[in-house]
Amino acid sequence: MLLTSITPKPLLWPSLWIALTLATLVLLPSHGAFGEDLVSVYQNARDNDPILAAAQASFAATRERVPQARARLLPNVTGSANRSETTRDLPGATLATGQAIPSEKFFSHGWNAQLRQSLFDMPSWFALGGAKASVRAAEFELEAQRQDLIVRVLQAYLNVLRAQDRLDTTNAEVTAVQRQLEQVQQRFEVGLVAITDVLESQAAFDNTEVRRIQAISDLEIAFETLTTLTGSSFERLDRLSETLPIVNPDPFDESAWVDTALSSNLAIRAAAEQLAASRKDVNSKRSEHLPTVAATATQSHNVSGGANFFNSDTTDTTVYGVQITMPIYAGGLTRSRNRESSARVTQAEEQLRNQQLTVTRDTRNLFLSVTTDVVRVKARLRAIKSAQSALDATETGYEVGTRNIVDVLQAQQRLFGSQFDYADSRYNYVLNLMRLRQATGGLSATDLEQLNLFTDAENPVVRIFSLTGRQPSSGG
Repeated sequence: MLLTSITPKPLLWPSLWIALTLATLVLLPSHGAFGEDLVSVYQNARDNDPILAAAQASFAATRERVPQARARLLPNVTGSANRSETTRDLPGATLATGQAIPSEKFFSHGWNAQLRQSLFDMPSWFALGGAKASVRAAEFELEAQRQDLIVRVLQAYLNVLRAQDRLDTTNAEVTAVQRQLEQVQQRFEVGLVAITDVLESQAAFDNTEVRRIQAISDLEIAFETLTTLTGSSFERLDRLSETLPIVNPDPFDESAWVDTALSSNLAIRAAAEQLAASRKDVNSKRSEHLPTVAATATQSHNVSGGANFFNSDTTDTTVYGVQITMPIYAGGLTRSRNRESSARVTQAEEQLRNQQLTVTRDTRNLFLSVTTDVVRVKARLRAIKSAQSALDATETGYEVGTRNIVDVLQAQQRLFGSQFDYADSRYNYVLNLMRLRQATGGLSATDLEQLNLFTDAENPVVRIFSLTGRQPSSGG
């Protein structure tokens, strides 16, 4: 039983958070004075993404199937015209003087017009129903592409923030290791530590420098990926605010989300319409054994320059009739089409079943991922505090001689790793929550707008060009 009455709310942020954030945004400067936010990036992608543009063109093409199928049931008018030159021998014909007439040469012309209206054509009726079902399926597929664009934009946007956080933690680690190296060198110069401590610190510093260079490259790659998606080059992007609430999905019921997805998921609805179209096609192919009936009205006008029995060179004809066409045998073509259409129905049924199984699995996994992300974010926030405490204790131990420099460097690395993992888990939470919303078929630009309330315009990510020497292009 599908719980169609359960519809998840867009992103499900608590109303209290929204109210507080709205009040805060009123007091902040405009986002445009700082960096681009999530909504403006999405608007660029919506206008420039080639995948969405191709999907829109595909839908426009599919939509034409309906008028094409309907045309077979509407009046059909055809016309033709002709002009000919005739040379005719007249053996035995003579003039009044008795002179023989060897031949006659004359010109003829005329036209013909026919109006045909289908009266009984079951294959065409079923074909029209199948075309309508195909258009509905294409409409669901287009909406699925629109929702997929939202997820792709969000993922590319978060990848930029993720790359910036990696660079931030790497820069902090470089600074810390460099300071540690300077302290170790000073202690070595006065004979307090061995040369191995200096070498260990130098190696750690070199490694962090390599990671910093890689982090800069990754940030530029993330910006370029966003440029490909949106068609615009961005120099600054607003980060996610620390006020972003990390809460469980509402309703906190996995089965309710699955039931909603089974009734509303766009891929399932498209597959269901494709199945309906296939069944209409079966009916159309089976009805090809039936006769078709059409009313016709034909008007013709012919002018001949030659002599005729009635001594007239002009003929006008009007014919009204009913045409019945009965298929008798087509070499097995009709039966073969029946078998093909039946196999297509089986194919569509299995594709629908596969979509239902896949959506059920993905919805359960996404629900589990979101609930796990909630716990993970809180745990990683605690891990930062623990790593900081461990570093402080290790540095104290190093000062009194109970710990070595390797212990200190490893403790520093764990701290910076914990800081990045915390930021990374927040991005995963947002992305998985959006994907869960997408699985139910209810994702929309409104969800991005609500998420955009939790961006920080005063703390943007700034694009770095020093590594490649390139300059920012216009746009964004």
